[in-house]
Amino acid sequence: MAKTLTIFTPAYNRAYTLHLGYEALLRQTCQDFEWLIIDDGSPDGTAAIVKELMQDRFQGRLHLLERAGKLGLGTAYITGFKWAIEHKYDYIFEMDADFSHNPDDLLKFYDACANQGADVAIGSRYVT
Repeated sequence: MAKTLTIFTPAYNRAYTLHLGYEALLRQTCQDFEWLIIDDGSPDGTAAIVKELMQDRFQGRLHLLERAGKLGLGTAYITGFKWAIEHKYDYIFEMDADFSHNPDDLLKFYDACANQGADVAIGSRYVT
């Protein structure tokens, strides 16, 4: 059976922003989402923070893929999409770890696809 939706976030040295994103995602009214962090061997302890958060209110809904070394943003995107497809999610969101994408917009994108018939929803920090 398919799961509803996942958000994946490529991360490199983003320990200081993860808590912000974590709290923002917890505010969402859609309770069926899961969050995948793809860490490229961050020396700042990003993976350790994710592991701590996995024990908090996100139990079973926060996932971590640790990659060996800095493999790049493009390959992290591919890894995230492949992971989400393999785990049979209905909806896949990508959110940058600097949270230049506003987590509060996730429900708008979900609504566009789930209820308004869009196949793809794209957000931009440059377009209002």
